[in-house]
Amino acid sequence: MEAMPRARNGASGYTPPTVQQVVMQKRRPSSEILSGDSADVYFARAEEILAKEGLDPVVVMEVFAREAGVLCGVDEAKILLAHVLGEASDPDPVIEALSDGDDIAEKEVVLRIRARYRAFGLYETAILGMLAQSTGWATAARAVVEAAAPEPVISFGARHVHPEVTDTLDYAAIVGGCVGASTPAGARLSGLRPTGTMPHSMVLIFGDTVRAAEAFDRHMDADVPRIVLVDTFRDEAEEALRVANALGDKLYGIRLDTPAERGRVTADLVLEVRARLDLAGFGHVKIIVSGGLDPERIRHFKDRGAPVDSYAVGSFISGASPIDFTGDLKEIDGRPIAKRGRIPGVTDAPRLKPIDLGDWRTS
Repeated sequence: MEAMPRARNGASGYTPPTVQQVVMQKRRPSSEILSGDSADVYFARAEEILAKEGLDPVVVMEVFAREAGVLCGVDEAKILLAHVLGEASDPDPVIEALSDGDDIAEKEVVLRIRARYRAFGLYETAILGMLAQSTGWATAARAVVEAAAPEPVISFGARHVHPEVTDTLDYAAIVGGCVGASTPAGARLSGLRPTGTMPHSMVLIFGDTVRAAEAFDRHMDADVPRIVLVDTFRDEAEEALRVANALGDKLYGIRLDTPAERGRVTADLVLEVRARLDLAGFGHVKIIVSGGLDPERIRHFKDRGAPVDSYAVGSFISGASPIDFTGDLKEIDGRPIAKRGRIPGVTDAPRLKPIDLGDWRTS
């Protein structure tokens, strides 16, 4: 039986897919992004005015983060730039950037664009938004992953965001170190299979946890781990033993998701469930904990020695605040420039790598 995935490069490391894999999985930028409809309107007005004035200088724009974090969204920005700058010339655009999964410092430049301003200026809003939201999610994921280490964390935050961005959320969570995600779309972006058990609604419809577990076992492919919710009807320890006796060696794990109305999952509950499973000969059954988890709650389980095998985290990741990014013009037609308070000219950013836009163009 397939085991639950573990972190691919240490507790919080992210093993990025190849450029080709990213491009194959990422979709073409939406019509709203490419048309500029999702941009702040003043960028469209600036483009119109510059066009009518016959101005289109070669500029250098640098994008930097306002605080440290785990960078995410920059690969999506590369795909957008590949679409809008792919045919540009005179001169050929030069793009330098870091990659998704890179740790970044406060004020570090993560993206540099050298091109004619009107070729990309309209897309500043989109680029900053891609970086801000995804980096916030990835950074929050890193926090829970580090708290849980060496036990793995799975992203369960899809229900807290608009469905149009669940794939981006889950991808960012995996960039931050989560070993899996609950949505097929999000897992696919990272080259993984979705991870999940069963909803409480299914257990309620069957009217019995064991009946639901047996139906799951009958109809799911053999390589889908048999993980069963055990908090719907009866005492969690009792249900865990009933399910284990019914499925035997086929049972991979049980998930504890006790609601706040009943005190949530506690370290003592995990210790009891583990002891009762072991005494009954089911030492192979894993315990997955979910429900309102954050780094502090996870550290509580670990400090109490609760034998949790993996954690499913939702709202702490999905509700993370975006990390602010800023785009600054630092050069116009070769002349160093900057707004007041910033240093004119190109910033020393030795970690930036040149990007071949042809590699990042999607169909």
